[in-house]
Amino acid sequence: MRLNELADNEGSSKDRTRIGRGIGSGKGKTGGRGVKGQKSRSGVSVNGFRGEQTNLIQQMPKRGFNNPFAKKFNAVRLDRIQTAIDAGRLDAKGVIDVTALVGAGVIRRAKDGLRLIAGNNEFTSKKVTFKADHASKGALAAVEAAGGKIDLPAAAPAEAE
Repeated sequence: MRLNELADNEGSSKDRTRIGRGIGSGKGKTGGRGVKGQKSRSGVSVNGFRGEQTNLIQQMPKRGFNNPFAKKFNAVRLDRIQTAIDAGRLDAKGVIDVTALVGAGVIRRAKDGLRLIAGNNEFTSKKVTFKADHASKGALAAVEAAGGKIDLPAAAPAEAE
C-alpha cells in the first residue's frame, strides 16, 4: 500500500448534478423545475396557499389558550423514589428534593418544582423528609403512614387524586 494507491471505495462519492447545462445533460432547459408558473421560479414561497380559498390554518377552529406563565413540575411516583432509596442512590436520612432526585438519576432535569404522586406499591422508607411543591392526597397519606413528612409551601394544599 502506497500513498498514490489510496482511493475511495467504489461508489462512495458521486459528482453533483450540474443543472441547466443543455438538453443532453438530462437536467437542462427547465432544470428539474417542470414548466412555467410561479413555483418554477426561485425565491417564491407559497406554502399554505390554496388558490382563492381561505388558508387551511385560518379555517381551523381555535379554542383556549396556552398559559405562558404556567409552571411545569416534575411529577414523580413514590415507588420510583423507593426504588432509588433501595438501590442506595438516594439518602433517606437527608431531605429529598428536586436536586437530590436529579443527582440520583430519578428525573432528568429540574423544572419548576416537584409534585409527588402515590405509586402502585407501598412506600416503606421510615422518616423520610420531602421538600415538594405539590403532593397528592395518596402520597401524603403514604409518606405519613411510613413516619415521614412532606414540606409543602403554605399556599399549596394537597391535590385531589
